[in-house]
Amino acid sequence: MIVREEASTGDLQAPLHSTPDYDVVIAGGGPAGLTAALYAARARRRTLVLEKGVTGGQIALTHLVENFPGFVEGTSGFALAEAIQQQAQRYGAEFRFEAVDTVERDGDRFRLQVDGGELHARALIVTTGAEYRRLGVPGEERLTGRGVSYCATCDAAFFRGVDVAVVGGGDAAVDEALFITRYAARVFLIHRRDELRASRILQQRAFASLQISFIWNTVVEEIHGAEAVEALALRNVVTGERGRLTVAAVFIFIGQTPATAFLRGLAPTDAGGHLIVDLMMRTPVDGVFAAGDVRTQSSRQAISAAGDGATAAIAAEQYLSDRFGPPALE
Repeated sequence: MIVREEASTGDLQAPLHSTPDYDVVIAGGGPAGLTAALYAARARRRTLVLEKGVTGGQIALTHLVENFPGFVEGTSGFALAEAIQQQAQRYGAEFRFEAVDTVERDGDRFRLQVDGGELHARALIVTTGAEYRRLGVPGEERLTGRGVSYCATCDAAFFRGVDVAVVGGGDAAVDEALFITRYAARVFLIHRRDELRASRILQQRAFASLQISFIWNTVVEEIHGAEAVEALALRNVVTGERGRLTVAAVFIFIGQTPATAFLRGLAPTDAGGHLIVDLMMRTPVDGVFAAGDVRTQSSRQAISAAGDGATAAIAAEQYLSDRFGPPALE
């Protein structure tokens, strides 16, 4: 596990160079950012990763990652992130645990205000991800990773043959509920309204499933469980009636909030706040790239985020070579 105070390799709190200029600055240290750092550093670009929390981002919260290629028995999110970081550091990538406060264009560079002061970059890769919206109820934080999940693709297979709940009514909630039926005995879809917001085709599939039961006009008030999720405390928002639902897991899909506020409109976003990119992870702003959950139409998986990061770094290298020439030989 890599945290602010210590790291397994290198001095991650070393001061910035006297001239804090980088070819590539990567905002965010999840799978997308770590992979982008590996590719950018191997291209011999001076590369810096800024991460405000723990290396690995949300994947670091996952005890067992079973769907990342190359790990037959699975691996922990911490171990996966640490391995990619060490790989990137091997080629010279620098890491600092600091938040990016603001980014502005400064001629042919970008000026970043960070916790430790100011630095400049010729190219910026945004991999800050998106925060899953929480219910904000007792038991949610404590039981996250122990039955509380925000990713069915990641965790549904752990709940074979048991009853689970899904909270939400949009495309993500219904699509994930359908996916979970491949494993769970029964799926209770809990929605605060009396109709779904999901697309018609998804609604039709959900209503046709014999494994999905709908609980309308209802919210979760508390998640119960000693060591893992055991039950949900529910309240009907119309009648006020309260009840208890016994389940082994609850999957929460009530939206995401992309971490793009620090850009302050530098690059355009969609209605949900995700950065708009093309197939090479280029935003409409020259020199700004985005990868992983922070971009539009992300599949929100560690492996796809890593692929995004590689693509963004390759595109950034093309941009740097075209505009500034090849890296200087040392």
